[in-house]
Amino acid sequence: MKNKDLISILDLGEAEILSIFQTAEELKQGRDKNKLPLAGKIIGMIFQKPSTRTRVSFEVGIYQLGGFPIFLNANELQLKRGESMKDTARVLSSYLDGMVIRAYAHKDVMELASYSTISVINGLTDLLHPCQIISDVFTIMESRQINRTNPKLSDFSNIKIVYVGDGNNVANSWMEMAVKLGMKLIVCTPQGYETDKKILSHCLKLSKKTGARIEISSNPGMAVKGADVIYTDVWESMGNEAGRKINKKAFRDFQLNQRLLACAKKGVIIMHCLPAHRGEEITDEVMDGPNSVIFNQAENRLHVQKAIMKLLIK
Repeated sequence: MKNKDLISILDLGEAEILSIFQTAEELKQGRDKNKLPLAGKIIGMIFQKPSTRTRVSFEVGIYQLGGFPIFLNANELQLKRGESMKDTARVLSSYLDGMVIRAYAHKDVMELASYSTISVINGLTDLLHPCQIISDVFTIMESRQINRTNPKLSDFSNIKIVYVGDGNNVANSWMEMAVKLGMKLIVCTPQGYETDKKILSHCLKLSKKTGARIEISSNPGMAVKGADVIYTDVWESMGNEAGRKINKKAFRDFQLNQRLLACAKKGVIIMHCLPAHRGEEITDEVMDGPNSVIFNQAENRLHVQKAIMKLLIK
């Protein structure tokens, strides 16, 4: 995996994903033999969007692995004045050992990776959020007490994930993860707020090979029946507020509240990638309730992203 990019979950093989889980568990429990795998390494962090979890977890993780992070506000780079991502990639590759980028446009990350000679890790784009979903599956494994020291693909075949809300970058990455691990995923969105059509089509084709089951629904009450995990996200993604006005009436039945929770089986896990708009896509009662693992999710971003960097950065 050394010197590999992580732009999409589909960039990873099944064995590589399982290796990330195993490494994350070793790091979280302090059992890793190589304590400072990034010693002497400089990691650049290009951020076009504001961030709490992504920035802090990556920055702390780089320090803990022995590396040194350089935070690069995109507004303070020559990108702001029109320098191409291609030229930026070539220059930064000569200074750095790896890069994390959090961008508005997915094409920017693709271009950065195409012209870089070092590993590029996607910290979020308008299309995908791979690190989030990889760490979310690790959280599910913890919650369901799945063996993280020797994970197997068969561990995931009976897990039913239901994503409820806007068909955004998180939902797109969930479809990619489902096909890789052979999971059952229902993506439940209001009409007009569906996931990316190309990603859905591609994942449906791949699911025939991997045994994954991906379903599309617009009925939350029916979708969550028998769910092991109910997952939600904000209805208005950051940076899209001006470009796409959300009709909140369309999302009225998609709020993760006690009424919807009652339709699921007892012990269902509640997840949200944060930040949450409490009272919109999720209520306080559910977010802070006994089924919620939301803040475990947030912590696990650190451990899983450390594993990703340890395995990818040369």
